[in-house]
Amino acid sequence: QVQLVESGGGLVQPGGSLRLSCVASGRIYVVYPMGWYRQAPGKQRELVAQITVGGNTNYTDSVKGRFTISRANGKNMVYLQMSSLKPEDTAVYYCNRVSGSLWEWGQGPQVTVSS
Repeated sequence: QVQLVESGGGLVQPGGSLRLSCVASGRIYVVYPMGWYRQAPGKQRELVAQITVGGNTNYTDSVKGRFTISRANGKNMVYLQMSSLKPEDTAVYYCNRVSGSLWEWGQGPQVTVSS
């Protein structure tokens, strides 16, 4: 069983920055492509950034140029650097695999962008 723990959320003003971290622990024998998802109130969870084992990245259009995903494979950690934040980025953010059987979701940090 794998546990996902995300951290780094908070309240930030529009235009500000935050860095989210995710650590996966447990029975992990293979390194997987990973992603950051978010779920805003009343909306479905969406994948906003993903990274392959080799470090290739892909982003949904709404965050391109503002968010950067990275990973430290040896530490089973994934990061999301968020810059130029907008009110529409307000959501709970989660990390997880992006293919195959997803792991159980963590609690996810709340990110609130507001003046």
